[in-house]
Amino acid sequence: QSAVNVPRDFEGCSTLRKYFGQLHYLQSRIPMGAEQEAAVPIAWTEIFSGKTVTHEDIKYEQACILYNLGALHSMLGAMDKRVSEECAAGAFTYLRDHFPHSYSVDMSHQILNLNINLMLGQAQECLLEKSMLDNRKSFLVARISAQVVDYYKEACRALENSETASLLGKIQKDWKKLVQMKIYYFAAVAHLHMGKQAEEQQKFGERVIYFQSALDKLNEAIKLAKGQPETVQEALRFTMDVIGGKYNSAKKDNDFIYHEAVPALDTLQSVKGAPLVKALPVNPTDPAVTGPDIFAKLVPMAAHEASSLYSEEKAKLLRDVMAKIEAKNEVLDQFMDSMQLDPETVDNLDMYSHIPPILMEKCAALSVRPDTVKNLVQSMQVLSGVFTDVEASLKEIRDLLEEDEAQERKLQELLGKVPPPQGSPLPPSPGLAEVSKECSKYMEVHEKASFTNTELHKAMNLHIGNLRLLSGPLEQVRAALPSPALTEDDKQVLQNLKRILAKVQEMRDQRMSLEQQLREMIQKDDITTSLVTTDRSEMKKLFEEQLKKYDQIKVYLEQNLAAQENVLKALTDANVKYAAVRKALAEVEHKWNTTVQTLVASYEAYEDLMKKSQEGKDFYTDLEGKAAKLLEKARAACQAAEANRQQILEKEMKKQPPPRPTAPKPALQRKQLELETGGPDAGDLPPLSSLVLSELPEELRSL
Repeated sequence: QSAVNVPRDFEGCSTLRKYFGQLHYLQSRIPMGAEQEAAVPIAWTEIFSGKTVTHEDIKYEQACILYNLGALHSMLGAMDKRVSEECAAGAFTYLRDHFPHSYSVDMSHQILNLNINLMLGQAQECLLEKSMLDNRKSFLVARISAQVVDYYKEACRALENSETASLLGKIQKDWKKLVQMKIYYFAAVAHLHMGKQAEEQQKFGERVIYFQSALDKLNEAIKLAKGQPETVQEALRFTMDVIGGKYNSAKKDNDFIYHEAVPALDTLQSVKGAPLVKALPVNPTDPAVTGPDIFAKLVPMAAHEASSLYSEEKAKLLRDVMAKIEAKNEVLDQFMDSMQLDPETVDNLDMYSHIPPILMEKCAALSVRPDTVKNLVQSMQVLSGVFTDVEASLKEIRDLLEEDEAQERKLQELLGKVPPPQGSPLPPSPGLAEVSKECSKYMEVHEKASFTNTELHKAMNLHIGNLRLLSGPLEQVRAALPSPALTEDDKQVLQNLKRILAKVQEMRDQRMSLEQQLREMIQKDDITTSLVTTDRSEMKKLFEEQLKKYDQIKVYLEQNLAAQENVLKALTDANVKYAAVRKALAEVEHKWNTTVQTLVASYEAYEDLMKKSQEGKDFYTDLEGKAAKLLEKARAACQAAEANRQQILEKEMKKQPPPRPTAPKPALQRKQLELETGGPDAGDLPPLSSLVLSELPEELRSL
């Protein structure tokens, strides 16, 4: 009861440890494990889901107590002054290494790894602060800070696990963002102190690049710190002042005084972390913690102690093996990330063997509307016809107006009035002024609409071919989509790469399987019965004999880890040969996607084209009616203007004086006239040409 309702203080930690130790004593004597005779139901509530989980296994009770011990330590650590580097990781580490992970999801391997690295990271932070306050050497401070980064990277990796994400829900994103912010922040602190070390060594070029890197990483941390408390923002601003000042000063000194070359950051030796924090140890058999064994009379204490020692030997074996596995996994993950090779899509040739669903959907939609293209073409043809009619009517009106202006100009000349210079329009006849004004208005509207009409025809011409293709047989659609043309050598390169990628996955799967087998073997390995009957002097020998059962699986794991180097070398060679094929496939995939998008766009543009075509028809039909009426009006006005000009001309002719009498001609001339005009009677009349000229006004005779 005390352990379930534990107070939130160090007394509570003591209670949990004592209860855990007594449970350890109990389970080594009474058969309360899973499916054993004295097993009883044990229920606890999962921390994240709130579900009640029940197991008939005394170890489940121990596991939950350990989890709560780690949680309580973390709470007390958060409340305490940050001067101690001891941390709550011990309880979670012991839980991970000694208990099954199948009891509940909040005790999964990933969640426990997350908890362990969060605790270690925060403890290392405390040590970093202490080192900075104690003015330790810059290089040591940089290494301590780099280790903080390493712990938080491990925590971030655990957070990115799909099981962890689904379990934590919304807080996973918040935690991940905070952890990433801390990664960048402490990386900036590490590089700040590497820059200070370079300054101490008078390496002024290195100093600049380290301070610059620190500044870049701090800026990333500031971006991720949005929404964090004001205390965090204030700390970031203070750090920005320090690093920004250091960088500006270092750069200025190097530019104007030292003139040292600034090396690239990746050419400098990376900062290796220094893990200096320690997890609070968990020893279930420490009498100073657990108190007297209340079951001491049931089983010899020596056997119990020996069992604990054997458990520690198993845990040590597991830690050694896991350290090697995790080191190799880290190399493998980094290598595969740099390659950017996804076994599922390394050739993506299957996508070219069929029409994508989105395109099939458009083809199906057009198959039930067979007249789609025909309707569009007809609609555009009708629009073109109406457009042409309007243009013809407006041109005829313009021609009538121009002809009327020409006639008016001639009349002005005949009447002796000086018309405006050529190119300057005459004021239109009174009846045509309104016609001219309306014609100009219609012409302006027509010109604007003409541009829209042209664009509409361009759009139709752009999409009509694609719509015909989508309306046609599917074979033609498939043939229109680009597909890669690979040579036999290219196909061989692809097959080889896929084979090696499959090998990489096989190596991963085998490694995970062997690790799981090892964990299960260690979990099930209970030699308590043997220990009770074994003499204390023979314990060490018994341990050695019992641990030999793990030799075979260790050999398999060593072989698996050793094979990684050869597999990655083969993958590197295969990837070099794959480069050209990869580029060609990427280009074809881009063309394929572009073609699909273009065809889909043409389908989606159809309704818009039909709508705009109908709007164009309605507009031009209306304009055609107005233009036709205006044409009739123009014709009538032009006829009236012409009649008016004739009347003016006749009036002018009547105003002219009669022809003046001519002087008598000499006989010779008169005779000649008689001959020319046909007789002496005709000689009394002037010649026809002279008669006509004399009848015209003087200003018209030149015509």
